Amino acid sequence: MIKRLMKYKYEIILGLITIALASSIIISIKPIPEICDPNSGCDVTLNSAYAFTLGIKNSYMGIIGFSAIFLILLSHIKNPTHKKKKVITFLLVLGSAIAVYFIAIQFFVLKAYCKYCLIVDISLIIALIFLIISSIKNKN
Repeated sequence: MIKRLMKYKYEIILGLITIALASSIIISIKPIPEICDPNSGCDVTLNSAYAFTLGIKNSYMGIIGFSAIFLILLSHIKNPTHKKKKVITFLLVLGSAIAVYFIAIQFFVLKAYCKYCLIVDISLIIALIFLIISSIKNKN
C-alpha cells in the first residue's frame, strides 16, 4: 500500500495543491459574508491587515502561486526531470514556511481562525510532509 502511494506521490501532491488552489479561489471571488458569518474567525482573518502582503490580497497571491505549482507538477508528472523535482521541493518548503507563519498569526495574534485559510495552509504542510516521507522511503 505504501509503495503504491509513493509511486503516485506527485499525483497526491497535485491533489493537495488543487485543494489549496480551490480554497484560494473561494476566498478571492466570494464575498466574505457568503463564506463565513459576520464577526466570525473568517471575517476577522480575511479583513485583518495580515490578509494582505504589499497591498495585495494573500488569496490572489495564492491563486498565482498554486497555479504555478500545479502547472509544474503536471509537467513533472508527464515528463519528470531533476530540475522540476528541485523546484517543486523548494516551492513546497517555501509555501509551508509561509503556511506556518499564517497559522501562527491566526492562533497567536488574531486569535481567530479562517477555515478556508487553514485548508490552504494545512494542504501545503501535508504536501511537504508527504514529499519528505516519500523521499525517506525511496532512500531505504
